[in-house]
Amino acid sequence: MQDLLTPQNAALVLLDQQAGLQFAVQSMERQTLLNNSVALLESALAFALPMVVSTSASKVYSGPLLPDLHALIPDHPVLERRNMNAWEDPAVKAAIEATGRKKLIFSGMLTEACISFAVLSALEEGYECYVAGDACGGLTLVGHDLALQRMAGKGAQLTSWVQVLLELQRDWTRHDTYDAARAVIEKNGGGYGVGLRYAKQMLPPLS
Repeated sequence: MQDLLTPQNAALVLLDQQAGLQFAVQSMERQTLLNNSVALLESALAFALPMVVSTSASKVYSGPLLPDLHALIPDHPVLERRNMNAWEDPAVKAAIEATGRKKLIFSGMLTEACISFAVLSALEEGYECYVAGDACGGLTLVGHDLALQRMAGKGAQLTSWVQVLLELQRDWTRHDTYDAARAVIEKNGGGYGVGLRYAKQMLPPLS
């Protein structure tokens, strides 16, 4: 099996990206977490990755999928759960299996629970799990880091949204995804994105 992520072997799993849970996040600044989660979702869309989106307790406390994410995938099904471990929900597990992908990229909240439990369960069943640590939120920085360490100790690969995007693109001469991938970087990539926009303004187009 190829070690690197490709548009043909990976799927995105978004778990509990909800305001009620984000209120509790203290592992990073909440706006940064939202921005990173948006960038990861935009990256998945740029490469047409299959995705599974799930929420929990949306009518009780946690609320619906975050509006910034929902706006990007307004027609995508959102699977509601009652349990913390999405892997133990038959509908969510079936949706993940239906993608046909063995490499799963995880993002969501909380790192210590809903992300960890699903990742550990998926690893047990032979999936390769990639946790976008900068697009996951924990109750505390210590708790977030310990959860990442626990998952990594069981074989999960820790990554970031920009590494996912660049790994999927890998070659800027891949013209079918070039414009979409570059747009994600320009919008969300900080100084890197500023540099790309500057270069576009300063350099003449190739003939």
